[in-house]
Amino acid sequence: MTTATDQPQPAGPLSAAVANLCTRLQPQVSARTAAGFREVLRRLSAPLQVAVAGRIKSGKSTLVNALIGRRVAPTDVGECTRLVTRFQYGTVDRVEIVFDDGRKQVLPFSADGMIPNDLEVDFDKVSHLEAYLTNAVLRDLTVIDTPGLGSLDAASVRRTEQLLGAAKHRKEDDGEEEGSDELDDTSRNAVAGAEAVLYVVTQGVRADDQQALAAFTAATASREAGPVNAIALLNKADTIAPESVAGADGDVWRAASLLAEKQASTLKPRVADVIPVIGLLAESAESGNFTSADADALRSLSKLDDATWETMLMSADIFTTWDCEVPEGTRVRLLEKLDLYGIRTAVDALRRDPELTAGALRRTLLNASGLSSVRGRLDAVFRARADGIKAAAALASVTALAHASGDPGERQRVHDAIEVLLAKPEAHQLRLLEALTLVTSGAVAMPEDLAEEVLRVGSSADIGEQLGMKGRPPRELSAYALERAGWWRSFASFGATPAQSRVAHVVHRAYFLIWQQLREQAG
Repeated sequence: MTTATDQPQPAGPLSAAVANLCTRLQPQVSARTAAGFREVLRRLSAPLQVAVAGRIKSGKSTLVNALIGRRVAPTDVGECTRLVTRFQYGTVDRVEIVFDDGRKQVLPFSADGMIPNDLEVDFDKVSHLEAYLTNAVLRDLTVIDTPGLGSLDAASVRRTEQLLGAAKHRKEDDGEEEGSDELDDTSRNAVAGAEAVLYVVTQGVRADDQQALAAFTAATASREAGPVNAIALLNKADTIAPESVAGADGDVWRAASLLAEKQASTLKPRVADVIPVIGLLAESAESGNFTSADADALRSLSKLDDATWETMLMSADIFTTWDCEVPEGTRVRLLEKLDLYGIRTAVDALRRDPELTAGALRRTLLNASGLSSVRGRLDAVFRARADGIKAAAALASVTALAHASGDPGERQRVHDAIEVLLAKPEAHQLRLLEALTLVTSGAVAMPEDLAEEVLRVGSSADIGEQLGMKGRPPRELSAYALERAGWWRSFASFGATPAQSRVAHVVHRAYFLIWQQLREQAG
């Protein structure tokens, strides 16, 4: 929590520019729109908000615990798993129940340090949960755990939509007085919501996952998820049968990587990437759930003869019931924490090096989980671009608030102010994000190869990745950027439709700025 003398600042120069725009416009708009702008200002100074979405039983809460590094989100089915829970930084660990009428009630942690599954309050009157944790990860990232899509009751669906902004804006005026400075439902929905999304899938991407991901609004003002602000995670990668994936050569992780590539093409362009991960293994290794007693039990298992060991690994039932000196209850506990894949990984490591410490074994399991790759993509796609993501989401909210006012003059004033902002060279990233959204949503039709290029240039902050030439020397990058800048300028003038031309001018400018940046670095 911040104090009055330690006010949070916008994520970067783009967010600061949008914040200045809101501040300047407040005296020029209605009281209701100004109230919305104040909420936008608050959100611009808050950490990037990332929603973890996906179908029921996809392992979302387990991944939330792994990302936070603490087992705090309940993973068993209960009342709390039917609610949205926001995990954010606080100086004192606490959980608050937020009711529909705005009331708050402190919820004590359970004996194991987790949020209790059952609230012991009138569940139908609860909006969501707010969890404040003294956790370094949450200083610049608010993680929003959501109920699983696909088998929710209507009330849970409504709560999720309202908090994340996925609800359709109501077309009718809600009857509030014209001079009210309170946000009406339409305005509130325009500024609610996460700014980025982690979409969790398992082995089979269903035909309607595209629609589910689109419906799970990833940014304010109903900006749909896209490659700028969405990553998909292929969870439970250890359950993939290698023989079911061509080219896996019997390797589970290779099978998961190949399947993730296939799923990326299915979910494209809704997500920047699909990354395989084993959430259970990551949670156990990262959250302190893996103990020295677990390491000792695995050490004992590593001493079994090969025939016995391979037999025990045939199934979970055989593993827990086979005659063995390690107690059955201990094996059940290992299975709950690591599953068979993690157990085999740990035992293989101990057989290679019997002197491995419990800490080294935990790190081996963490490496095997794929969590480091997930965090790397989070940094590259979300954290490194938080300023642009937040600024783009805020501009979408500002536009939606002006539109919801119903005042043509107000709408025009806001539109003109945004155009002035976007005309500045330093705001070109916002233009590029806008162009990317237009192309990936289908609002501007592009030939497939050009759409791929727009996607590549707009979906990364790394110049090598933007140019599709990662690892190449700067001289080659510079020459290619200048060449493509010229090509897109020509395309904008000759052969492009008016809509395509607007996008082409933006891409031309992006390449030109990359060329300038490379020249400055070389100089």
